[in-house]
Amino acid sequence: MDPGATPRSIQRSALVAATMASFLTPFLGSSINVALPAIGASLGLNAVSLSWVATSFILTSAVCLVPLGRVADMIGRRKVFLSGMGLFTLSSLGCGLARSASALIAFRSLQGVGAAMIFGTGLAILISVYPPGERGRVIGLNATAVYTGLSVGPFIGGLLTHRWGWPSVFLASVPLGLTTWVVAWRGLKGEWKGDPTVRFDPIGTGLYALTLIGLMMGLTVVSGIPGVMLVGAALLTFAGFLRWERRVAHPVLDVALLAGNAVFARSNLAALINYSATFAVTFLLSIHLQSIRGLDPRQAGLVLLAQSVVMAAVSPVAGRLSDRLEPRIVASLGMGFTIVGLLWLASLPAQVPLRAIIGALVVLGIGFGLFSSPNTNAVMSSVEKRHYGVASATLGTMRLVGQMLSMGVAAAVLAFFVGPAALSPEMQPRFLAAERVVLLIFAALCGLGTFASLSRGNLRPATK
Repeated sequence: MDPGATPRSIQRSALVAATMASFLTPFLGSSINVALPAIGASLGLNAVSLSWVATSFILTSAVCLVPLGRVADMIGRRKVFLSGMGLFTLSSLGCGLARSASALIAFRSLQGVGAAMIFGTGLAILISVYPPGERGRVIGLNATAVYTGLSVGPFIGGLLTHRWGWPSVFLASVPLGLTTWVVAWRGLKGEWKGDPTVRFDPIGTGLYALTLIGLMMGLTVVSGIPGVMLVGAALLTFAGFLRWERRVAHPVLDVALLAGNAVFARSNLAALINYSATFAVTFLLSIHLQSIRGLDPRQAGLVLLAQSVVMAAVSPVAGRLSDRLEPRIVASLGMGFTIVGLLWLASLPAQVPLRAIIGALVVLGIGFGLFSSPNTNAVMSSVEKRHYGVASATLGTMRLVGQMLSMGVAAAVLAFFVGPAALSPEMQPRFLAAERVVLLIFAALCGLGTFASLSRGNLRPATK
C-alpha cells in the first residue's frame, strides 16, 4: 500500500502502537537501572554480575533483531510486532515473580527476544504507512516517546523500588504491555511485508549469533588471555559471517546495502558509536549516586531524570529540523554536545554538588536528543521501501550492539579496577577510578562517531 494512500485511522493506530512500545522498553530499562543496587542486595550480586541483569536483555535483543527483522519482511510486520509485544509482556511478569538471579536473567533474556521483535517492526510499520514528507515528524514523536520513557523511568522506578521493592518495577510494565498489544491488534488493519519471496538464512543467523555472544562473553565473563582469545574468535567469526552473507542468495543482513549506500552505512556506524559511548553512563551513575553518594533510589531517579527530560524536549525539534536540513549536520552537532557532557562528568570530583552532575546530564541530553531523530531519519530515508524491515532492524541492532559494547567496556573496566568484590567503602576509590576511565573512553569514541556522522554525505541529492 502506498503510504500516501494509507487511511488516517491506520496511520494513527500505527503511531499510537509504535509510540507506546517505544515508551515501554526504555521506561523499563531506565527503571531497572535505578533498581540495580536493590536487586544486587536482594540476590547477592556484585557490580560485574549485576551488569548482566541489563546485558542479558541487550545480548538476546541484539542476536535476534536482524534475523527477526528478516522474518518480519517475509511473513508480515504486524504478526511479528504482536508476537513480540506478547512475549515481552509475559517475560516482564516472569521477571517480577523471579526469586533468584538465574531466573531473573533467564526471563530478561526472553524479554530481549520480545523486544527484538518489537524493535524490528514498529519503526518499519511507521515508515510504511507515512509518506516521506511526514516521516521526520513521526520519527521525532516516536523518539520523544523513547525519551519520555527514559525520563519518567528513573523517578517511577525509584519510587516503586523504594516503596514496594524491585519486583514492582517489572510488574508495573505488564498493564502497559497488554494495552499496547490491544491497540495494535485492533487498529492495525492489514499487513506490511518487504519481499515475501526471500528465504531465511540459518547459517548466517548462527554465525551472527556466535559473533555477538563470543564478543560479549569475552568482554565481561572470561578474563585475561582466554577472554582476549574469545574476542579474537568472535571477530574471525564475524569475518566469516560477512563472507557468507556476500555469497548467499537471501542474506539475513544485506551486506551490499551497507557497501553500496554511504548514507545508510555511515549513519548506522554513527549510531553504533553513539550508543557505545553513552548507554552505560546511567548504569555507572546509578551505582555512584546510591553507593557513593548515599542517595536512595527515588532521589537517584530524580537526578537521572535531567538527561531524559532534555532528550524528550529536544528530540521532536531535531526531527523537524532533519526534514529541512541535512540530517548529518544536526546529528553531528549532537555528537559534539555529547563529548562535552562526557568530559564534564569525567572531570568532576567525587563529592561535587549534585547540580554539577545534573548540568552535565543536561548537556548529554541535548547531545543525544539532537543526534537520534535526524540519524534515524537518514537511515530510513536512504533505502527503498522493500528494505524498510531490514533497515529498521539494522539500526536497532546498531543501537543494541552499541549498548552491549557500552556495558561490556564498563564491565571490563570495573572487573580490572574492582574485581569480584562487593562495593564496600574500601572499594569506592577503585570504583570512582574505573568510572572516570570509562567516561574518558566514551568521549574518545564519540570523537570517532562525529567523524562518521559528518562523512556520511548528503541525503537529499541521493533521493532525487
